Amino acid sequence: MPEQLTLRPATLDDAPLLRRWDEHPHMVAAKGTEDWEWESELGRELDWREQLIAELDGKPIGFVQIIDPAREETRYWGNVPAGLRAIDTWVGEEAYLGKGYGTQMMREAIGRCFADPSVRAILIDPLTSNERAQRFYQRLGFRPVARQRFGADDCLVHRLERRDWLESPRDR
Repeated sequence: MPEQLTLRPATLDDAPLLRRWDEHPHMVAAKGTEDWEWESELGRELDWREQLIAELDGKPIGFVQIIDPAREETRYWGNVPAGLRAIDTWVGEEAYLGKGYGTQMMREAIGRCFADPSVRAILIDPLTSNERAQRFYQRLGFRPVARQRFGADDCLVHRLERRDWLESPRDR
């Protein structure tokens, strides 16, 4: 029987696991050293954000966050129009890298975003230095649109339009 990847809501009980993942070298290279304040953020339920744990047959292997950047309280994305979503995703367990699980996680997250008919496009912000992540997102249909600084992070913002996703082959 094939392994089943599912996304479930992250809880405060996941904070130690997320903290451990944050320290892995592949995670520091992918997202920097920003403190996501797991212990406080996982306890906050906000209608503009989903924080999810990716599990493979019940074993946590990664994290997905989906936000509405127009409503996000810190204005991280600046002044953006309604109808967008932004995704953060990573495989936290090194043993699961390079096996297609990140692709499955992203497809699931993209599907969640576009299930809302008002969502026109999805944004992501990989570090400019993370060319591997950029290639990964581009294989999924995201296109680079702007280089932007978010705090100390130099990022290459990518965007996936709804029509491009709906018209694209799903075997990427």
